[in-house]
Amino acid sequence: MSLTGKVAIVTGSGRGLGLAYATELARQGARVVVNDVDQQVADDAVAAITGAGGEAVAVVAPVGSTETAKALVAAAVESFGRLDILVTNAGVLRDTVLWKMSDDDFDTVINVHLRGTFTCVREAATYLREQGEGGRIICIGSPTGQRGNFGQTNYAAAKAGIVGMVRTWAMELARANITANAVIPVAATAMTETVPFFKQFVDAAARGEQMPPFARRVLGFGTPDDVAGVIAFLASDAAAGVTGQAVGVGGDRLALWSHPQEVATAFQDGGWSVDQLTEDFDSLFGQVLQSVGQPMPQPPAEKPADAPAAQKVEQR
Repeated sequence: MSLTGKVAIVTGSGRGLGLAYATELARQGARVVVNDVDQQVADDAVAAITGAGGEAVAVVAPVGSTETAKALVAAAVESFGRLDILVTNAGVLRDTVLWKMSDDDFDTVINVHLRGTFTCVREAATYLREQGEGGRIICIGSPTGQRGNFGQTNYAAAKAGIVGMVRTWAMELARANITANAVIPVAATAMTETVPFFKQFVDAAARGEQMPPFARRVLGFGTPDDVAGVIAFLASDAAAGVTGQAVGVGGDRLALWSHPQEVATAFQDGGWSVDQLTEDFDSLFGQVLQSVGQPMPQPPAEKPADAPAAQKVEQR
């Protein structure tokens, strides 16, 4: 696989997951437009990429507005002559429970994640269709958007919306040979370091230590570099037949998220009255009601050093 000759934009790529994506795309041969809101952070990212033999330029601006989207595409075309790949990664958090969430908390997250994804993809897709050589749209989702998470009304809404838009874009852009996919990463970043459940693993990664198998396999939790390969694959010609998908990745785990679909159906001549629902709903659907939130399995108890290792075959 090679991305030689390709040009990519990665929003929110000054640090963390975004920087890992930009670095890997450059390593595979793509020229990259880096984006961040901090000039020094953006300059450092460009320096790291060019220092490793890649090519990169920076656009320092917050995503959300049409003006930033236009500036990003213009930078790609003016600096490198074309555009082939867009990765929408930029994001912020304003976590709090529903009854304490302010309008600004909600609007800020929606503007950066959801509107920022929309404006950047709209601008990139418009250019890619005119360029006429296909392209790759890769949007970053989250398990919170798939399952919900306590204290993240705004973030859950934005990330669920992103995956919904990706499914729509996969249909709308197919005739132009432009794929649209979502990636659902789980990794040690500034956004996960404050989660108590992940703290020990984030701290281990910060110390340069290998995360334990429980984190990497059971939780599917790893480092930003563990996610970057999926981004480069979806950006490549090898993934030309993959579109409209939500691909989960973290640690040693690669997964494909299902699209929402009916899990049970029932029919009543003339439709369903309140009385009929009261009588029948539990017997019809009580055993298939869907769970919410991400399940967090507890780590196994440590075994004595002389205990024999159990043989296990994973089945999924």
